[in-house]
Amino acid sequence: MSRRRRAFLATAGSVAVGGCVALRADPNTSENDDPGPPVAPNPPSEPKPQRTTIGFGGDTMLGRRLNGLYGGPDDDPTAVWGDLRPRLESLDAVCCNLECCLSTRGEPFPNRAYHFRGDPAWVIPALRAGNVRFAALANNHAMDYGPVSLTDTIDALESGGIECAGTGATPDATLEPATFSAGDVSVACVSVSDQGGTYAVTDNRPGIAYVETDPENAETQRIVGEALERARAHDPDLLVASVHWGRNWIERPSDRLVAFGHWLVDQGVDLVHGHSAHVVQAVERYGDGVILHDTGDLVDDFGVKSGVRNDRSYLFEVTLEDGRFEEVRLFPIEIYDRVTRASEETAAWLRETMRARSAPFETTYERDGNCLVVRL
Repeated sequence: MSRRRRAFLATAGSVAVGGCVALRADPNTSENDDPGPPVAPNPPSEPKPQRTTIGFGGDTMLGRRLNGLYGGPDDDPTAVWGDLRPRLESLDAVCCNLECCLSTRGEPFPNRAYHFRGDPAWVIPALRAGNVRFAALANNHAMDYGPVSLTDTIDALESGGIECAGTGATPDATLEPATFSAGDVSVACVSVSDQGGTYAVTDNRPGIAYVETDPENAETQRIVGEALERARAHDPDLLVASVHWGRNWIERPSDRLVAFGHWLVDQGVDLVHGHSAHVVQAVERYGDGVILHDTGDLVDDFGVKSGVRNDRSYLFEVTLEDGRFEEVRLFPIEIYDRVTRASEETAAWLRETMRARSAPFETTYERDGNCLVVRL
């Protein structure tokens, strides 16, 4: 995280000469006049801390049956956010994994069990109403209706002013970061996936940035290293790696995924935004970075998977003060065709579940109402 620029700006308001504040001479006073005792300048007022909060949501699938619920001429696309919308709007930005393509063209990709596609005519207004500023696209549903659906998705997001990363027409394009400002924080995001290998970009076909999430893999080191180098070139205050990793319905990350998250932080990533499992996993503080191992789901039409309660999730609100991590606030939500604030019963279940899933990482949570808070 770049802090030198902040330190410079904080001190640039005063001009010092030989360690003292330089005072202008009064042109109406001669050198023989006694100016009296020197007047000390007023001490500089303490600048107010700059606080920025960015929400990180998990898999966001705005397709299939949701098209019929929110995409009609008399429907309100913003209703997909339920009573959570004011919360989303109050944040400086929201980031998510877009678990579908946005297109009305193309044919279902062969040999796939599920195909997720949303109509951009309603999805883009919905994403904008949810304050979504960044959508990760490196995942196993980005090209469910063929290459044309992928390029349509990129075009729709860009036209809507929503940044995206992790896909492109060429291997080189998939490594480009998304950049945006949230409050006074500049953000750069890269996006990679270890799911959806059939969608991997080639020299002859658009696709996703596919990697093996193994820190010892030389090709992974090359691909991810190049993506991070490009992101660092923007000198962001916050460098995010949004990673679609691991199998569905898994409550705790594997040792390999934990090692990969640690490797990303060692490469200079400030925050790892994990998703794919459809269930929330632990928050971990590692070195100078924060790892959200899996952010669960944000909104979808999946229904409830027996035993794992994928309809119960969190919005992960990451707050920075003067560009430094302050806390992660876990705001409980419920999902069924739309997202809503969690009930007391659901919030209690989530708190107990999250503490249990985080125990191996020795993460300490404080309770604040229905929320859990990790102080950083």
